[in-house]
Amino acid sequence: MKTVSLKEIKDELNNRSAKEMLEICLRLAKFKKENKELLAYLLFDSSDEAAFIEGVKMEIDLQFELINTKSYYFIKKGIRKILSNVKKNIRFSHKKQTEIELLIYFCTKLDKFKPSIHRNPSLKNIVTTHPEKKSGVFSENISN
Repeated sequence: MKTVSLKEIKDELNNRSAKEMLEICLRLAKFKKENKELLAYLLFDSSDEAAFIEGVKMEIDLQFELINTKSYYFIKKGIRKILSNVKKNIRFSHKKQTEIELLIYFCTKLDKFKPSIHRNPSLKNIVTTHPEKKSGVFSENISN
């Protein structure tokens, strides 16, 4: 099946009725979990960004509590999973302030995490390499 451009999809959606649009959205939500989460954000959370950020922070706290600390391998795996969830929520929002606030919160939680991530080079690299991809102001905040 050939993938069409975003413009073609937009033009086709303009030609559809409201009922057909509703059916397409529901079918899209059933297809993949991430699509359902994005629709939930757009419908319920996008109007109150502060509540969305607090919800994500609570989710981060819960995920940090569930990390298996028996070995650095499991710690690294758990931290990468948390970071991927944070990035997914950032993609939903598309707001720089939300992105910076969530990444700073993640990094502070990671810094306070026991056992210390500074004893393992690969865990330390998660913190040191990720912020370098962001703007200079954000990198300076994290490094301090």
